[in-house]
Amino acid sequence: MASGSDRNPIIIGGLPSQVPDFDPEETQEWLDSLDAAVDERGRERARYLMLRLIERAREKRVAVPEMRSTDYVNTIATKDEPFFPGNEEIERKVLNATRWNAAVMVSRAQRPGIGVGGHIATFASSASLYDVGFNHFFRGKDQGDGGDQIFFQGHASPGVYARAYLLDRLSEGQLDAFRQEKSKAPDGLSSYPHPRLMPDFWEFPTVSMGLGPLGAIYQARMNRYMEARGIADTSKSHVWAYLGDGEMDEPESLGQLSIAAREGLDNLTFVVNCNLQRLDGPVRGNGKIMQELESQFRGAGWNVIKLVWDRSWDPLLAQDRDGILVNKLNTTPDGQFQTYATETGSYIREHFFGDDHRLRAMVENMTDDQILHLGRGGHDHKKIYAAYAAAKAHKGQPTVILAQTVKGWTLGPNFEGRNATHQMKKLTVEDLKGFRDRLHLPIPDKDLEDGLPPYYHPGRDSEEIQYMHDRRKGLGGYVPTRVVRAEPLKLPDDKAYAGAKKGSGQQKIATTMAFVRVLKDLMRDKEIGKRFVPIAPDEYRTFGMDAFFPSAKIYNPLGQQYESVDRELLLAYKESPTGQMLHDGITEAGCTASLIAAGSAYATHGEPLIPVYVFYSMFGFQRTGDQFWQMADQLARGFVLGATAGRTTLTGEGLQHADGHSQLLASTNPACVAYDPAYGYEIAHIVKDGLRRMYGENAEDIFYYLTVYNEPIQHPAEPADVDAEGILKGLHRVKPGEKGEHTAQILASGVAVPWAIEAQQILADEWNVKADVWSATSWNELRRDAVEIEEHNLLHPEEEQRVPYVTQKLQGAEGPKVAVSDWMRAVPDQIARWVPGTYQSLGADGFGFADTRGAARRFFHIDPQSIVLGVLTELAKEGKVDRSLLKQAIDRYQLLDVTAADAGEAGGDA
Repeated sequence: MASGSDRNPIIIGGLPSQVPDFDPEETQEWLDSLDAAVDERGRERARYLMLRLIERAREKRVAVPEMRSTDYVNTIATKDEPFFPGNEEIERKVLNATRWNAAVMVSRAQRPGIGVGGHIATFASSASLYDVGFNHFFRGKDQGDGGDQIFFQGHASPGVYARAYLLDRLSEGQLDAFRQEKSKAPDGLSSYPHPRLMPDFWEFPTVSMGLGPLGAIYQARMNRYMEARGIADTSKSHVWAYLGDGEMDEPESLGQLSIAAREGLDNLTFVVNCNLQRLDGPVRGNGKIMQELESQFRGAGWNVIKLVWDRSWDPLLAQDRDGILVNKLNTTPDGQFQTYATETGSYIREHFFGDDHRLRAMVENMTDDQILHLGRGGHDHKKIYAAYAAAKAHKGQPTVILAQTVKGWTLGPNFEGRNATHQMKKLTVEDLKGFRDRLHLPIPDKDLEDGLPPYYHPGRDSEEIQYMHDRRKGLGGYVPTRVVRAEPLKLPDDKAYAGAKKGSGQQKIATTMAFVRVLKDLMRDKEIGKRFVPIAPDEYRTFGMDAFFPSAKIYNPLGQQYESVDRELLLAYKESPTGQMLHDGITEAGCTASLIAAGSAYATHGEPLIPVYVFYSMFGFQRTGDQFWQMADQLARGFVLGATAGRTTLTGEGLQHADGHSQLLASTNPACVAYDPAYGYEIAHIVKDGLRRMYGENAEDIFYYLTVYNEPIQHPAEPADVDAEGILKGLHRVKPGEKGEHTAQILASGVAVPWAIEAQQILADEWNVKADVWSATSWNELRRDAVEIEEHNLLHPEEEQRVPYVTQKLQGAEGPKVAVSDWMRAVPDQIARWVPGTYQSLGADGFGFADTRGAARRFFHIDPQSIVLGVLTELAKEGKVDRSLLKQAIDRYQLLDVTAADAGEAGGDA
């Protein structure tokens, strides 16, 4: 038996060892035949025969284990390649001009006094992969639909700009403004695909590696969802994601492959540029990344097309009757192939072909130069076209194309295949001359020796430029292009929010349930109800949203092909091909990708969707914060609900569920409008204004984050003199103090507002203090307003100085201000510098833990009695009360003893 190092199994799933052998003699005959093949023809020939038998078994529908990987050759045989419909000579000229301009743009960006750099090697390796897509596959938006959705590899952006320049979509001045977005505004070009910075050009931000493939999967799924629900015809849209083999190490790149296969997303194609290099070294120097990726994608249920070698290998492979060449390709590690890309033809002859007489014989009539130019498949237009056409034609599965290339291809010996290529940004004069000659461009030496290297344009009326325009016209317009065709939505009137404004009466409900009631009423609206997309990571029942199951149903393209275990319940689990709810399982990353795809549908397909993503608040900005930045970059809109919020409100779950900081994390995202409401009527105003700002006239590219809690409280009805402006701007008074010699102000948010009201009563009854209670619906928005005003005042000293809203609101409020919340103190401390008078905050700093709510709040000193102490402490600092009262309060309420605290309200998951 072969040793473990000699064995390279191609089968997963093992052998059918539990099946009895009913005919041992026949079995032995088959085994003897295999032994004979090995002995007489060699292991390579025997392996080939076994693979053919497995292939035939699958054709005959004989159940055999799936192959993990195939030989290191092209999946599509030469005889099966379709006719190439393009003019390869013209396309080569176009590509050469694009390659030149991309490299020159980055090199010019390194000129003295600028030095902003860029990356040139990634596009150099993937240029042909993009060119075939641009010329033959990528659909534009001019036909009135969303066209194709293309997730460009971030580091390849110079090539996309260079092509746009040839098509007169960008000017030479704009190319020279690469990475100078402010100093060369409005001509500045962003470093990477960035819709927020270039909203008419890019559609999808991709340079945060791993988020591109994740976003592409859920974009393809969202296309199917929108078509199934009759919102948009996306049947012609295809999603293309261009990725790097090094990028596939990111967990997000491979983490959601199964959903694409499970839902049969044949509208999705990954193109993995396998140049065998990460940013600074080989991806799998001792291994074979294409084989590894093939096994992973096959195992996940994808259709895999390997594009390894260009047409120059076809004659050699045709001679390989006993598989010696294929075996050599199979066993050569990536690190060695990378070395071959940097060496001479004679080196390759000696080290690759030289160790077997049969291999040497294959190339004995080839020159060293011919051997040197045995190329990689990702640089061959005809081979690429065959792979793309096969991917588009394949039904029932998503497809991945694994295309081998050379990083820095055509840039010259100082760049091609070098580990340092990623950091190399500038071409020397000799590099430029060699590059020019390689591309056959008519640029004289003097233009390269004096000053900055020039851009090259063959002329607007040239054959190649007209060819480019004709190809794009035939495919429906230029890409990438971002177009916003969506019209403002007709939004509901106040009747839709009436239920929330009535309060909860004698019933106690959590703010999570208060929000769900608002959402339920909105989903009944005839105009916009169908546009809501509820999203949750396997927690709909926890959030009280199982009430939506019977009517909205859960989206599943296959429907519900089983009897639900809870089918007798009124709120039974219901799946449907036209379901409205996305129930993505335990995957916050997947849910956030759904959120982004839905939230940008207004631009992608011209049809607004209103995503409502509800999750445990601890697992939002902390866990998928990078995706929320992606959401901001993609100009996506929608509502994000951090449910079960607060550090002491879900205390039974312990530290990992105790969120005391997501509001602080949300404050770092400029597109995020974050609120921490206490009552249902506040939620109603916030949601109504959010819909207006995101989906009404002059819609803004923002998204809303609301933290809601699972602690049941009584919700008052909206007061007749409600301060709607204060609710939206972040601060309004909910209960003035009634009696007391001394005055104070208590600012609270979310679940802390009832604590503040209880403290208000204690202060009045026991300490002769009249305290007003304010609901700080948004510490973040108060700070944002103040920062903007400070900047204006800084830059306009000659004008009347503006006053921040929080300062205006509290200007006439007497006494010290004490802020309290279920967040760490840094959240309310955001507004400290703009609060008039003395200001103190109480908060839940530190790790959470499992205990009763009362014990946790006493531990963090944010419960009502601790608020009382906080107010008395500030009054003592001002000399209004004697400091001896502070020790009295500590002793009276046993504030140093967590066991002395009331346990608090129990239960109430939603």
